[in-house]
Amino acid sequence: MAAPKPRVKVPKKASKGEVITIKTLISHPMESGQRKDKQGNVIPRQIINKFTCEFNGQVVFSCDLEPAVSANPYLEFSAKVEDSGTFKFSWLDDDGSTYSTENKITVE
Repeated sequence: MAAPKPRVKVPKKASKGEVITIKTLISHPMESGQRKDKQGNVIPRQIINKFTCEFNGQVVFSCDLEPAVSANPYLEFSAKVEDSGTFKFSWLDDDGSTYSTENKITVE
């Protein structure tokens, strides 16, 4: 499998105090560990188990993901922005890998 690729959609500009919508998607198999391959061997569990979004160093949204979440998890949430800054998005995998990306927003 290729390395998971995170994608996010954040408006480039917003007004002070505006509530914006943020959309995230990461390419990941989210294997539950309960399925078997063609030879009858259990496919090892491999899931993204934690997602966090920070804005200028403060957590604005986080959630725990479980094996029942489908492949390529999509998350959509809102955040109120008062100042310009940077959103940092992090996905934590079972194997300890972290996938991250950042997006800036300008508040006028």
